[in-house]
Amino acid sequence: MKVFVQIPCLNEAETLPLVLATIPREIPGVDEVEILVIDDGSTDGTAEIARRLGVRHIVRHTRTMGLARSFRDGVDYALRHGADVVVNTDGDNQYPSERIGDLVAPVAAGEADIAIGDRQTATIEHFSPLKKVLQKVGSEVVNFAAETDLPDAASGFRAYSRASLMRLNVVTQFSYCMETIIQAGNKRMRIASVPITTNPKTRESRLFKSMGQHIRKSAQAILKSYVMYKPHVVFVTLGLVFGVGALVPFVRYLILKLLGDTGAHVQSLILGSSLLVGALLSFALLVIADLQKTNRSLMEETLERLKEVQYAGTPGTTTPGATTPDAATAPAGEGGSRAEDPLEVSARDLFDDATGDRAEEPAGVS
Repeated sequence: MKVFVQIPCLNEAETLPLVLATIPREIPGVDEVEILVIDDGSTDGTAEIARRLGVRHIVRHTRTMGLARSFRDGVDYALRHGADVVVNTDGDNQYPSERIGDLVAPVAAGEADIAIGDRQTATIEHFSPLKKVLQKVGSEVVNFAAETDLPDAASGFRAYSRASLMRLNVVTQFSYCMETIIQAGNKRMRIASVPITTNPKTRESRLFKSMGQHIRKSAQAILKSYVMYKPHVVFVTLGLVFGVGALVPFVRYLILKLLGDTGAHVQSLILGSSLLVGALLSFALLVIADLQKTNRSLMEETLERLKEVQYAGTPGTTTPGATTPDAATAPAGEGGSRAEDPLEVSARDLFDDATGDRAEEPAGVS
C-alpha cells in the first residue's frame, strides 16, 4: 500500500520544514509513504525549500489558483503515481503530522472511505468564541446537507481512499472541504472522524481575507452542492411557500367580495398572481434541476470510468525521481518509468476536457 501525503502551500517556506520534519516515513500496514508538495504560485521559494529538504514530488502552479485547484492537481498527481491513500495536510503546520498514521488507519483497514481529523475546536485557545460558534454551526449545516454526523466538517486534515477519490469531483474554486463531504455523504461513502489536537497558530489564514468572506463563500459552496444533490427539497419548499403565500391575498379578495365590499382590491389580485407565478416557476425549475441531476449522475459515472482508464496500472507502483517532468508520461527507460498507453492518453484528454481543466492555465510539474 502506498500513501501520498500532499501539502498545498502558498508562501510556506518558513513553516514547511516543521511539517516535513514531523511526517512519519513509516506507517503500520503501509509499504511506502511519499510526500507531495503543491506550490500554489509561491514567491518565497517554497518549492526550492521542499526540494532541498528531499521532497521528490513537487507540483508547481505558475500563479495562485486556490486551495480547491491545488487539491485537485495534487490528487491527480498522486493517483497517477500509484497512491492507494491520499492524506491532505496544510503547509502552515496547523495539523499534527505525527498523527497521520492514526488518520490513515481506518482507511487502510477498509473501515472508512474518508477519515477526517476532528480538531475539537471548542478546546482551541486561539479560536475566538465567535469562531467556535461559527465552526459548530457550519458543521451542523454541512451535516444536514450531507446526512452525516461529523464534529468538525471544516477540518482539512484528511485521508481519502483511492476508490473515494475516483468518485469525488471538486467543482468549486474556493475550498474542497465542504463540497467533498456533501458529495461523499450523498454518495453513501463511509466517513470516520479521528480526534486530534492542533499546533500553535503560526499565521493568519490566507484562504480568506475576513470572517465575513469565509462565511459567504462557504455558504455559497454548501448551497450549490446541496441544490445539486437535493433539488427536490429546495424547489418543492420554494413552490409551497410561494403557493401558500398566493392563497392569502386571493382568500382576502374573495372574503371582501362576499362581504359586499365595493373596493376594487386589485392589489390583492396582483400580489396573489405574482406569488402564484413564483410557485409555478419553482416547480418548473424543479423539473429542470431534476433532469440536470440525472445528467450529472451519468456524467459522473462516465468520469469515474475515464479515471479508471487514466490511472490504470498505477496502483502499487513506485516512480522515483518525480521532480523531473511527470514520470508517468516519460518514455520508458527514463528513471524507470513506463511509456504511456495511447488509450490512457486519450482518456486523460477526454477527462480534462470534461472537467474544464484546459480552460485554466495548466499546472506545471517541476
